[in-house]
Amino acid sequence: MAQPTGFHPGFRDTATLIEDATIALVRRQGWAATTVEQICRTAGVTKGAFFHHFGSKEEVGVAAARRWGEVTSALFLSADYRHIEDPLERIHAYLDLRGKLAEGPLEDITCFAGTTIQETFATSDRIRVAAGRTIEGHLELLAEDFRAAIDRYRPREPVTAEDLALYTQTVLQGAFVLAKARSSTQPVHAALVHLKRYLALLFGTPVPEAASHPTEEK
Repeated sequence: MAQPTGFHPGFRDTATLIEDATIALVRRQGWAATTVEQICRTAGVTKGAFFHHFGSKEEVGVAAARRWGEVTSALFLSADYRHIEDPLERIHAYLDLRGKLAEGPLEDITCFAGTTIQETFATSDRIRVAAGRTIEGHLELLAEDFRAAIDRYRPREPVTAEDLALYTQTVLQGAFVLAKARSSTQPVHAALVHLKRYLALLFGTPVPEAASHPTEEK
């Protein structure tokens, strides 16, 4: 996702500077390629300051995953779409926001949590769990909206709010991987269009205008 609004407030303590530097570097070049030296240089701190706050690269990875979760949760909870009364319209507006956030360089639009999970799932349980909790936490917010949509509308097929939330995140995370493979954000935008079409078909509602036209290469 794009760099969340407010990601770099005017004042950040040293630990937060280090966490934000870790997030920026991993989104740009991946976890394996990111070194403690690079993190220190990007954060503008000494290695002594780094090791005062974090015992290892793995430890800062865990903290950065938590930081990512806090910032992205605040972004979505404060977004304008949260004020839309109709739950299905609210979900479509959320997907529109994801599309807007998927504009710009790949390093600014992909998911830190997803990236670290892909690289560390077999080598660091601590990072895998911390990053996984970030994604799972977002699933809960999505499930609330899907639950309300299911209550208001009559889906054409049996479905649960939890499954729809998981499917939405699966689509997005997979789209981020393909965006990296193609060096283009087009897979993200195409995936969002088809996801919106699927939801319209499932709930028997008109296809949103933005999803009724083919996507173009970004």
